[in-house]
Amino acid sequence: MPLTNTAINAAKPRQKQYRLTDGQGMYLLIKTSGKKYWRLDYILHGKRKTFAIGSYPAISLKKVRAQRDKAKALVADGIDPVQYRAAYKSRQAEAAANTFEALALDWYTRQEQAWTKGHACTVISRLKRDILPWLGSRPIDGITAPKILKVLRRIESRGADETAHRCKTIVSQVFRYGIAVGVAERDPAVDLRGALAPTRPKRMAAITDPGKAGELMRAIHGYQGDLVTRCALKFSALTFCRPGEIRHAEWKEINWIRKEWQIPASKMKMRRDHTVPLADQALEVLQEIHPLTGQNRYVFPSLRTDTRPMSNNTVLGALRRMGFTKEEMTPHGFRSMASTLLHEQGWEHEIIELQLAHSRRDKVAAAYDRSRRLSERTLMMQFWADYLDRLMNGESGINIPLRAAK
Repeated sequence: MPLTNTAINAAKPRQKQYRLTDGQGMYLLIKTSGKKYWRLDYILHGKRKTFAIGSYPAISLKKVRAQRDKAKALVADGIDPVQYRAAYKSRQAEAAANTFEALALDWYTRQEQAWTKGHACTVISRLKRDILPWLGSRPIDGITAPKILKVLRRIESRGADETAHRCKTIVSQVFRYGIAVGVAERDPAVDLRGALAPTRPKRMAAITDPGKAGELMRAIHGYQGDLVTRCALKFSALTFCRPGEIRHAEWKEINWIRKEWQIPASKMKMRRDHTVPLADQALEVLQEIHPLTGQNRYVFPSLRTDTRPMSNNTVLGALRRMGFTKEEMTPHGFRSMASTLLHEQGWEHEIIELQLAHSRRDKVAAAYDRSRRLSERTLMMQFWADYLDRLMNGESGINIPLRAAK
């Protein structure tokens, strides 16, 4: 007689396990512990076998009968349901391992070591926020260009056109990695060329007029806020390094004898060691702040704790308090200010680019950038510091001859 839910629920454990038959070879096995399991006995190729379907009530009476019918159909076709399920689970596991999320996280883990901490955080944030929620669970071979475009359109819809382009690049890099490791045949993102709204390069606001640069330097030297912040502002202007590099500057990187700041590759955007010649004025800034932070790790520590570097908003906030708007000046703007004015003063483009630590296509030459033309860069950095002093003193209309620095 077929089982009923009432009979199943009423079945109690005994001293020995026993079974309740439902018919067609299927029964409910009741253990001495009281747990109940569905079993199906069948004969395949002349051998008696048992298929463990699952437990009750996880699998209801209605569902287990449907699974029984499917299993018996497989047996009728000469297929072992036990082996069929094992193969199915194997395919599922393989599919899970070949999802976009699994590949993307594998790619990220391997690339992370070669990136700066900030860039790594940006990439994983874009993956988790903008890409994986919609593509993560999909198998690699099931992702097409239109599906990727749908994800990128979602990003564009909130006005983040630049982010959409960045995310397209990330997806493409993941697929190229997939091709290399043999889990992807091609990169469907390449088919999206021209599909996204074009973006205009955004330039960081910067003061490039000599007169206004003088006003900026007077404001910095007259800044009434925290000493660490004022010194960070001066150092930013004098060295024109990236804001993150300045915030993470460590005292152990300062070579007082050679008058250099030697930044390790791990902190540089281009992952190459970089030398910053320190003009006399830059050394004076370090000497001014050394009694306060010299016993710490960071030259410019956080205002809250000396165990962490200065916040990325500290210099920005100081610029705003001094009256410079976001359209006028940013912490990154010190780089553009130096580049523009040094070019106007006649300094060679290559020397300026080397000091800015911009990317070089010539990888062989790039390996020597740390010390390449260092003597000329040292002259330029002292010239730049002297030039800023002259601008601060109101000499904005005077073009200073290069020989004054040499």
